[in-house]
Amino acid sequence: MTSSLIQFAADSAVPKLEENHLPMPHWMYGGIAMLVFLLLLGICWTFRNTAADQQRSGDEGETEH
Repeated sequence: MTSSLIQFAADSAVPKLEENHLPMPHWMYGGIAMLVFLLLLGICWTFRNTAADQQRSGDEGETEH
């Protein structure tokens, strides 16, 4: 029984697999991802401490009664 299944699988028309080529070297995908993450980190870094600055500037305008 098993040998007939193996024979059937071997006889079936399976197309030959073709290699898909990447448009650029594989390490460049990691490099691009690293650059994107560094760009996002830079954007976040430019807005550091802005919430504390806004809170301090709001407190200066108030007077106590």
